[in-house]
Amino acid sequence: MNPHPPSILEPKPVPGAAVEAPPGGSRGAELGLVLFFLALMASGLLIQTAFELRRGGGVQAVEVFRQRPTSANLRAYERNLEDASVLAHALRPWFQFAQFAWLRDGGEKALVGRDGWLFYKPGFDDMVERGSALSTATNDPVPAIVGFRDELAARGIHLLVVPAPNKESVYPDQLTRRIPAGQGVISPATQDALARLQSAGVECVDLFRVFAEARTNAAGLRRAPLYLAQDSHWSPAGVALAVEAVARRLVERGWVKPGVTDYEERPAPVNRLGDVLRMLQVPRLERCAVPEHVACVQVVRHDDAQAYQDDPNSTILVLGDSFLRIYQQDGPGSAGFIAHLAKELKQPVTSLVSDGGASTLVRQELYRRPALLKNKQVVVWEFVERDIRLGTEGWQRVPLPALGGQPRPAELGGSLEPRRSRGEQVLATPYAGGSGEVP
Repeated sequence: MNPHPPSILEPKPVPGAAVEAPPGGSRGAELGLVLFFLALMASGLLIQTAFELRRGGGVQAVEVFRQRPTSANLRAYERNLEDASVLAHALRPWFQFAQFAWLRDGGEKALVGRDGWLFYKPGFDDMVERGSALSTATNDPVPAIVGFRDELAARGIHLLVVPAPNKESVYPDQLTRRIPAGQGVISPATQDALARLQSAGVECVDLFRVFAEARTNAAGLRRAPLYLAQDSHWSPAGVALAVEAVARRLVERGWVKPGVTDYEERPAPVNRLGDVLRMLQVPRLERCAVPEHVACVQVVRHDDAQAYQDDPNSTILVLGDSFLRIYQQDGPGSAGFIAHLAKELKQPVTSLVSDGGASTLVRQELYRRPALLKNKQVVVWEFVERDIRLGTEGWQRVPLPALGGQPRPAELGGSLEPRRSRGEQVLATPYAGGSGEVP
């Protein structure tokens, strides 16, 4: 008996089979390929080092040896290398252009849809996300909104909340043919937040339903798209629908009575390069792109034909983000949600716009400017849907400013300086035909 039977893992000899040695040239080819890739990897370091030495500065690559090797320092070192790379700055635009033009890949910021439509990718990721990101108190919109409503109510001021749907929630059929035209998709986090706000008795305008009905009824089939093709924001047609729904709710609730100021509309078309396209930061792509023609309608006074301006003494305060800024503070001006709401209500309003910061930053700015609440009876608060989960600074509890006094910074429990995040400006000014940046 054989004390060491052959293992089942050992190959069994095949009768008549001969083992052939690999061709002599293949080893040389493999070695050449390895050397080529090593030279390719080393060339970047050599070029970067030569550039830095010629410039007279230190060599960025050796900075890793001058600090403790903590995870934070290593991540910062990696980011600094990427930012300082000469080859990356030279080649990245070309790779991004090829990636977008040939592979229809917009990277981390953009999704390429059908018929030339572009979508903001973080908004799409938010729509399809199934997990919950509302676990912490400062990231849950409902307590912040309810608390804001209650503080306003204590002063006799009504609150109307207006979540602006993500473009991908209204037009998912422009991302895939599997969804019928006109059928919207609402993320689980949005559904949960809206249901909880309704249970808490917060007055909300459901633009998801308004936009879905507009896309499916007979008139909607002939209507212009409610969102821009290249941009993440709504179109003038979307603005008109939102304004109509908000004004109707304010009047039906008896919170606002129509005023006596007559406004007129005049065409003010603009050619606009969409924000999603600009987020790609590929200059060559921007030069090749054809700006989108946008049929804006400007609001002017009937008596003197002057473009709409806010009134700080109005009884209506409108808070919001870039969905209020577009067409209003951007070109052509006085053609956005704010101006058209004033026209619909036949009276000017006061507005405060924090670009990208309607979840917390706009309320912090309101806290710093207590005069904006003078004589107010209604606050209309717009924020984009994706801010329910991705709002800048989360959803902090921000108190109203003290009545008749200056704000007390200690009440905010943190810094009052707005943080510029995601490359966005913080705009906060009652609109008077222009925009103002908070320093």
